[in-house]
Amino acid sequence: MEALGKSRVVIEDGKVVEIGEPKVKYCPLFKKYRNIDEFNEHTIRENIEYRISHFGMCTESRHIRMKDFLSFGISELLSMALTVNIIDAAVIAADGTGTCIIDDPEIVQGLGGRISGIVETEPIDRIIDEIGKDRVLDPVRASIDQFAGVAKAFAMGCGKVGVTITKADDADLIRNAFGRSVVVFAVHTTGTSRKDAERMFDSCDVITACASEHIRDVAKERALLQAGTKVPVYASSELGKEIMTLKLRELGKEPSTMEEDRPSPLN
Repeated sequence: MEALGKSRVVIEDGKVVEIGEPKVKYCPLFKKYRNIDEFNEHTIRENIEYRISHFGMCTESRHIRMKDFLSFGISELLSMALTVNIIDAAVIAADGTGTCIIDDPEIVQGLGGRISGIVETEPIDRIIDEIGKDRVLDPVRASIDQFAGVAKAFAMGCGKVGVTITKADDADLIRNAFGRSVVVFAVHTTGTSRKDAERMFDSCDVITACASEHIRDVAKERALLQAGTKVPVYASSELGKEIMTLKLRELGKEPSTMEEDRPSPLN
């Protein structure tokens, strides 16, 4: 995984075996929810071990269902979009499954809301069986391929699909191939270049700022709506704006126009 400041974290057999140097040292959301003042080897290990022990991340004991955790995270938006029938399924990537196609809002939240940027994973049979093998892109290797996941979702009969992406290339490919039948959510954007930030605003519907300086800069000119002041989420299309507005109404909140207590350093 790339987690907690985009540090490289490797988990094998339920144990943390590698922790890399974080690119970001502070995140206001981790300060708020876990009281972490600085990302370092100790705080990263502690948080990852907490996830493993409390909900079985990357193990056979994985919990796959959860109610909303953050008020305005991407998994919360996907879950709501499923609940109100804006989309028929969400294509996400998770530990133990790789790319999967989910139509249950609590499973979208349980799988997506509890992890950071998954780079590579291995299949965990219990999780795959509980979700359903037919909903996992590659139950043998648990590979991650969001484009192929969207194609599979349409082959399964879905009419409108939400998908998470981390790279501008994937956003472009998916948008060009499937048009407006897909709602594209950009996640894990720390380290995005200025050029790719522009491309994400061209191809995506909703974009999370993470610790990206360039996403924030482009958003000043191109975001149709902002939610949150610590780690903002931006609408980059009219449909994205509609989804975010519905969530704001559900929470009884107003759109944001500023930012405070941002991650540091921006990357």
